[in-house]
Amino acid sequence: MILSDVGIKKYMKEEKLVISHLQEEQVQPASVDLTLGTHFRKMNEHQVSMISLDRPVQEEAFESRRVIIPPQSFLLATTEQYVKLPANLSAFVEGRSSIGRMGLFIQNAGWVDPGFEGEITLELFNANKVPIELTSGRRVCQLVFAEMDQPCNFSYNGKYQKQKGAVGSYIYKDKEVAQEEN
Repeated sequence: MILSDVGIKKYMKEEKLVISHLQEEQVQPASVDLTLGTHFRKMNEHQVSMISLDRPVQEEAFESRRVIIPPQSFLLATTEQYVKLPANLSAFVEGRSSIGRMGLFIQNAGWVDPGFEGEITLELFNANKVPIELTSGRRVCQLVFAEMDQPCNFSYNGKYQKQKGAVGSYIYKDKEVAQEEN
């Protein structure tokens, strides 16, 4: 079941769902709008000839209240909000339609597991042939909450738990990689 604004506010009032730095107008009929933070990561394109899933990506982190995303470019960003989900609630991260219509695709992996706690790392892609300027504090994505039929046995406790700032991929830490090395 998708939570309505009434359900979202109830979860927040009962402190089962925590979303920091949230203004009343960010709660929509069936979602919560999240705003762009100030922490970003970009790949060191001139130092990398290939990306491997077996080792960390060469990235540069930076802080800024304003960022320009060049055409056909990829950038990691973070939300201003810190989110904490209970064991019976998951969430979808969706880009706002108004921004998507301008050619900016906003994702994360699209899914936030029950029990996740942290800022949301967003994957931004400018599909245009011209740059796009973004400023922190702008509503860029939305969380849609899905109530589960029952709390999960094991809440999320993965490699991105309690993340702050834009966090790069930790796929190289996956178990199958560690097993292949042995």
